[in-house]
Amino acid sequence: MTAAQKAIAGRAGSLPGTPPALDMQGVGKAFDGKPALEDAAFTLEWGEVHAIVGENGAGKSTLMNVATGVYAADSGHQAINGAAIAPRNPTEATAGGLGMVHQHFRLVESFTVAENVLLGLGKKSRVRSVSEAAALVMAKSAEIGLPVDPHRVIADLSIADRQRAEIVKVLLLGARILVLDEPTAVLTDEEARALLDFVRRLARQGNAVVLITHKFREVAAFCDRITIMRHGKTVLSGAQVEGISEEEVARLIVGETLATGGRPASRHGAVRLSIKALSLPARAHGQGLHALDLDLREAEVLGIAGVGGNGQEELVACLGGLQRPASGQIILGGRDILTATPQERRHAGLRVIPSDRFATGMIRELSIADNMALTSVSEGAFGGPLYLRRDRMRKRAETMIDAFDIRGATPERSAALLSGGNAQKVLLSRELDPGMKVLVAHSPSRGLDMKATHFVRTAIRQAVENGAACLLISEDLQEVLSLSHRVAVMNRGTIVGCRAADDVTPEWIGALLAGHA
Repeated sequence: MTAAQKAIAGRAGSLPGTPPALDMQGVGKAFDGKPALEDAAFTLEWGEVHAIVGENGAGKSTLMNVATGVYAADSGHQAINGAAIAPRNPTEATAGGLGMVHQHFRLVESFTVAENVLLGLGKKSRVRSVSEAAALVMAKSAEIGLPVDPHRVIADLSIADRQRAEIVKVLLLGARILVLDEPTAVLTDEEARALLDFVRRLARQGNAVVLITHKFREVAAFCDRITIMRHGKTVLSGAQVEGISEEEVARLIVGETLATGGRPASRHGAVRLSIKALSLPARAHGQGLHALDLDLREAEVLGIAGVGGNGQEELVACLGGLQRPASGQIILGGRDILTATPQERRHAGLRVIPSDRFATGMIRELSIADNMALTSVSEGAFGGPLYLRRDRMRKRAETMIDAFDIRGATPERSAALLSGGNAQKVLLSRELDPGMKVLVAHSPSRGLDMKATHFVRTAIRQAVENGAACLLISEDLQEVLSLSHRVAVMNRGTIVGCRAADDVTPEWIGALLAGHA
């Protein structure tokens, strides 16, 4: 560490006269003629953790994607450590010491963690073998307190483990300016605290960190300054976190007051979905299912709480038809669909919102109109197998874009360009159709801002009030309690307890998660 870095260790902010770590002024960017950034500004000082907040589609990630060379700005300028630089790609940004951990991971799924790191280091690195890269991963993961097995294949990892691998990879590539896009969205509270403690230590050592987050408690506890964006513009630039209230931040983010809403009224209808003795062998480095039982009734939300990695992903995959259980029953509408195809399950009224919308819910490279039509093409809704009526697809997409308030979207726009909240709205517009009888929603508001979260939860409430049944699986206990009529706890691949939501206590959940109840 240099003398200057030592001087700022233990406190935030650069020394007087030191150029900012990152300075962006007058940045503009448009997609398909629709502005995503307008005269946006952001200044990051060495030695600080700087939060960027705003609703999805506000321009937070777009601004940082410009900074890291993912997008080229249409206007404006930026400087890294006082030197004017506009990276043409993320590799150039990393060479300048600026790295970003994206909300949607940049990992080769068929490679191991170590192989991904070796690929990222490139030919100019002195690291030549997978074993050397693995040693680096182990050392770095131990240093930051995020356990990562370098020999694991990415495809076999949970979402939380993939995010850890991404963080370790970017740090190993030499980033001194670290941009984290919703880094705690897929972590448990304990894991999030460990990561944010590390982030603060990293900044105090003379580095600089940008934290894109929707969680004010993270801003208040771990950040020094805050920048707020709305509709592609900077509405608050670099204010000190100390002294700013959550109410003021919410007002600047949303620009309006949101009604909280209560859980939907339940009519205690007939059983819509019944799972009996469902079992699935554990894959390598994965969790199996063990004689899992549950019943879900119409007009009911059954919330499943639990720490990630206890079989939630496997349960959703079995319900959606992406994995074949070894035994048990999945009864939907009086029919056992255990061996049914995903298409047959849709015909029976099952809809799934996966935890990773781009992994199994949408196709990033296709347009918004194509993604909205994915599940309807085979049914002939847009013509026969030899000719697609793209005019119908486009018209339907325009209708759904308006109905679901998907901001800045056009039918032809690539789904890859959508913010997290708008991508989730595209998925909702497709899944919440008149034929839905049972909705399986896995972490439906993960990584979303307050307004998008409100929209998603309101859509679920309305669907249930109209008679649908919802199986809600989430690590966010507040989300589970705000929507559910009953709460079940999942641990080690099975349901270990179930209660009415009004009777749920932290002590009850904690005992079940610890395996002592």
